[in-house]
Amino acid sequence: MTAPGTGVGGGSSDLLRTSAQMRRRQRRGLVAKFALLGALMVAVAVLVTLIVTILNSSFGLVAVENVRSPGDLAVSRGYPEGTALGDLTKEDLVALLEAEISTNLGRRFEREQRFFDNRLVFEDPYVLNDLCMTDNPPPACYLRARSHSQVEALVVERVVEPTIVGTWSFFSSVFNRDEVEAYAAEKYPNAELEFRSWLSWDFVVNPQSPEPAIAGIRTALLGSLWVVLITLVFSFPIGVGAAIYLEEYARENRLNAILQTNINNLAGVPSIIYGMLGLAIFVRTLEAITSGSFLGTGGEATANGRTIVSAGLTLGLLILPIIIINAQEAIRAVPGSLRQAGMALGSTRWQTVRSHVLPNALPGILTGTILAVARALGETAPLVVVGASTFITTDPSGPFSKFTVLPIQIYQWTSRPQDEFRNIAAAAILVLLVLLLTLNTAAVILRNKYSRRTA
Repeated sequence: MTAPGTGVGGGSSDLLRTSAQMRRRQRRGLVAKFALLGALMVAVAVLVTLIVTILNSSFGLVAVENVRSPGDLAVSRGYPEGTALGDLTKEDLVALLEAEISTNLGRRFEREQRFFDNRLVFEDPYVLNDLCMTDNPPPACYLRARSHSQVEALVVERVVEPTIVGTWSFFSSVFNRDEVEAYAAEKYPNAELEFRSWLSWDFVVNPQSPEPAIAGIRTALLGSLWVVLITLVFSFPIGVGAAIYLEEYARENRLNAILQTNINNLAGVPSIIYGMLGLAIFVRTLEAITSGSFLGTGGEATANGRTIVSAGLTLGLLILPIIIINAQEAIRAVPGSLRQAGMALGSTRWQTVRSHVLPNALPGILTGTILAVARALGETAPLVVVGASTFITTDPSGPFSKFTVLPIQIYQWTSRPQDEFRNIAAAAILVLLVLLLTLNTAAVILRNKYSRRTA
């Protein structure tokens, strides 16, 4: 007698059950595989849709109406028909601007009830400012002190005065060009239809302007770089130092456990909270420091502490928990045998950390830091609270200057009702994406470089 299921028939039954279980597991594995593949395809589709949408708005046909024809201006200076403004000499461009100022001087300054010497000055190379108000103005006040390209840009802005009256997306411009041309000829008979890349070198080097045809991101780009620089200088040494202490020196007690828990929680706090913290501490409490008044550089221009320093320190607080956590993970990944070997040779704890632990943890630390800085580069809410400007044409000249940044510039443009502002917002998004990709690429390069060095 054999027990049920233990004979030949029982073994066959167990084999069948095992085979059925294996088939069910394989089916579940295939379902999970295709589900994960579907998630990847959805993520790629969303990313491609985002990029295509941005590119579709960054290029296309525009209808431009000029108050004065560039060709007529060239003819008025004795040049043949068809001559472009760029072909005029600097002296002729200056003469065109001076004639425009002389014609509109009374109208422009009638409301000021003041009299100025008829000499052109502008605070920014591309934006007209008031006339020189001193008896002996510096050479920079004179129009002839500017370069040919700067004077040409001023002629376009103040004499030609181009106005964009219609815009079309890239796909409409390519696949429906005949319809676009017919519509533009009917609705805008005095406009010139041209294909425009909103992302251009002039767009990068021009400051902000109320006219989208000549607006640029130079001021916002410089502001972003200044803010990110201060953020990095503030948060990197503090974050790495805190991580070293928590991993290498701190004992396992309740106090350090509370510190670690709070650091983990701070990494998930909404960024607007950091903006309120920066407003209370850096803008108001430490105004004498963040405005630069303690150096004698403060004043009305610093907007009472709403400066690059305040913004950089606020974003430094924002990414500080992220840097600490990433640095801790990198330090924790260093094998303990390296520490034991250093201590066995008579090294102190700090010598072991400096010579063995940090070099091996550096790739992970740098990668985490750069990714955290990339997050700070795209932040908007904290900087709005701290006091970033939404419209400013003056480049930041130092850490105590007023500022704006690219995300705020993009938000300001997308909130405008004119379609052309959304076109330049898309171009600014491309610039921001290039900066983010550059930072991510730098993180990969540094990680690979130091990984090979410590291998």
